[in-house]
Amino acid sequence: MKLTKLEHAALILELSGKKLYIDPGSFTTALTGTAGAVAVVITHEHADHWTPEQLGRIVEMNSDLRIFAPAGVARAIAATDAALDVTTVQAGDVIDVDPFTLRFFGATHAVIHESIPIIDNVGVLVNDELYYAGDAFTVPEGMQVGTLAVPAAAPWMKISEAMDFILALKPKRSFPTHEMLLSRAGKELSNARFQSVTERGGGVFFALEPGDSLDL
Repeated sequence: MKLTKLEHAALILELSGKKLYIDPGSFTTALTGTAGAVAVVITHEHADHWTPEQLGRIVEMNSDLRIFAPAGVARAIAATDAALDVTTVQAGDVIDVDPFTLRFFGATHAVIHESIPIIDNVGVLVNDELYYAGDAFTVPEGMQVGTLAVPAAAPWMKISEAMDFILALKPKRSFPTHEMLLSRAGKELSNARFQSVTERGGGVFFALEPGDSLDL
């Protein structure tokens, strides 16, 4: 399975000539070459994780595309002009979309501030290998994570929480995501912290930049 990191929170997984997109949002360059996509997973409704325009670019080239998201995202999509069918998912759901198996975890977005409402959020484990928790640090209980996408910066987190997340899961591989709020110096700092705790757990850290790929 090939992983490609795009800007910020967006990922592409490719296997057997088919693609799975995760969280193509507003901080990600306009998507192109989306033919072959079988599914999109959207972890929550914030614009840096999905926009109607980004979703439309995938739907336009893939008429049988399936969209998986929590209820809050389904409501947000229904409120747009796009007449798209969304499969609502929640923790405990397991869905097969050949060649991908999707396991969902968690229920809510991490707290940003008490004045800001908490919204739906799901994490997804793909083919029992790649885990991306969205905007949360939900641990997928009972699962061994091979490759972990680690958020590097956000209004809802501290770097210590991301480091503890890595230590709790002890992935074989980790890489940074959710990093578009950082300067180059900030990226280098978070990468160094993530590398240290990934290696402490016996794994390898990959400082992926947008456009970089990794074979899982």
